[in-house]
Amino acid sequence: MAAFEWIQLILFAAVLVICTPILGGHMARTYSGERTWLSALLSPLEKALYRLIGVQENDEQDWKAYAASLLAFHLVGFVLLFGILMLESLAANRATPMNWALAFNIASSFVTNTNWQSYAGETTLGSLSQMGGLTVQNFVSAAVGMAVLAALARGIKRHTTHLLGNFWVDLVRGVVYILLPLSVIFAIAFASQGVVQNFSQAAAAQTMEGIPQDLPQGPAASQIAIKQLGTNGGGFFNTNSAHPYENPTPLTNFLQVFAILLIPAALTNTFGRMVGAQRQGWVLFGVMAVLFCAVFAGMLAAELTPNPILGSYPNLEGKEVRIGVVNSVLWSAATTAASNGSVNAMLSSFSPLAGGLMMLNIMLGEVVFGGVGAGLYGMLLFVFLAAFIAGLMIGRTPEYMGKKIEAREVQMTILAILLPSACILIPTAFALTWEGGLASRLSPGPHGFSEILYAFTSAAGNNGSAFGGLNANTQFYNLILGVTMWIGRLGVILPVLAIAGSLSNKKYIPPSTGTLPTDTPLFAGILIAVILIVGALTFFPALTLGPIVEHLLLAAGRTF
Repeated sequence: MAAFEWIQLILFAAVLVICTPILGGHMARTYSGERTWLSALLSPLEKALYRLIGVQENDEQDWKAYAASLLAFHLVGFVLLFGILMLESLAANRATPMNWALAFNIASSFVTNTNWQSYAGETTLGSLSQMGGLTVQNFVSAAVGMAVLAALARGIKRHTTHLLGNFWVDLVRGVVYILLPLSVIFAIAFASQGVVQNFSQAAAAQTMEGIPQDLPQGPAASQIAIKQLGTNGGGFFNTNSAHPYENPTPLTNFLQVFAILLIPAALTNTFGRMVGAQRQGWVLFGVMAVLFCAVFAGMLAAELTPNPILGSYPNLEGKEVRIGVVNSVLWSAATTAASNGSVNAMLSSFSPLAGGLMMLNIMLGEVVFGGVGAGLYGMLLFVFLAAFIAGLMIGRTPEYMGKKIEAREVQMTILAILLPSACILIPTAFALTWEGGLASRLSPGPHGFSEILYAFTSAAGNNGSAFGGLNANTQFYNLILGVTMWIGRLGVILPVLAIAGSLSNKKYIPPSTGTLPTDTPLFAGILIAVILIVGALTFFPALTLGPIVEHLLLAAGRTF
């Protein structure tokens, strides 16, 4: 690695750490209903939205009402987006209108904050779908994840009450005070660097071979800003952030990968402030950072190792030369760690071990920073499990933040951890035994297995990135992946809200000499061990059949 690459990595880490308490404090005040520096400017918009949807700011809900509001919002969002996609397709008078299964997949993908794309955005969708459909969902689906985290934090903090806040209020505040201002700042920064932001028709051009070519235009900068900040992913252009219109300069590359981790990292501080124990937040940040650095280091080592067949050093296949290996690896580690589907390199071209580590990032439950809100409440599920195991080891009732972790909490935790795992392994097995599933592979052997495994891993983890090579735009994959996205999203959110409701009803238990502190390096180590044992070992057999076998065969000189 060159010196400037080390400097960039150090700068990236430093800026992320510095911004974590700054943005975290702002978000904590926002969800607590306190005034922020944006209140004078945006409070009228907030109040207007409350009047529009007919809610009172101080009306709170129990976990069942909170969950019912969330489910209703998801249903309405899905129906509206599905309708927009189908109507725009018909209005455009296309020779081949959009298939309903593809529209189902797209609507499911963006409503669940997955943003999986089995189509080329610039040629399949128009500005109405891009802005009125997808960009809107980029905002609100991200805000839903942050709202669920806020409800869980209140459930941990409060005692002997059934109230967790109001879903509609949390949703509005997340959009108005957090996502919207940040998106404006980043969109302006991207546009200033040359990211496309217009409503022009495609520009006619000619290749060096003299072949005519249409260069797509459109409102890209505004969508890219929220897709990265909201850990939505997807791409305005088919090649995503490898496209010079979407990621033209080193500064846009730095800002986009920074935006992917900014809110998930800051939410650890938000959580610490909301529960009244900032050390708890920093412990979670530290655990996430350790796991992220370990995966990043492993991926980088794999990519800087010469290819045993090609002898190339480093591995540049599938990467933009202007971006380079280190920035491609950093982005790929961030996008799979943070439930963001954007890419600046072809994931399928990474070495087998690097590809396997990317899959592992998602398989761990998207808890290494993870999606906005979703990553942290996913991490807290492992915290509850670690506290339960540690409590059994010391012979006391497991506790976390003064609340007993009992049978109901453990049951909901196990349910939320196992459901996404089942949604990865069971559909993958089915696809591998059916000719229609196998026919979409580009590669045979273990790499083809990895293509299918990654698709279901991405869908169940609400990540949205694609390994490449798999033709997922078929009736089978559009439908089964769409269903997987819904289970991966709601199968975690609903148990989390049930846990929040259960904890809020409990009495606070002051710490005693027998209480295991959960804000120490010891507990952080226990938490990391639980994540790796439960998360990694669940998928070790599948990873063995895919990237690990491919790595061993590649070392022996075999390709597929």
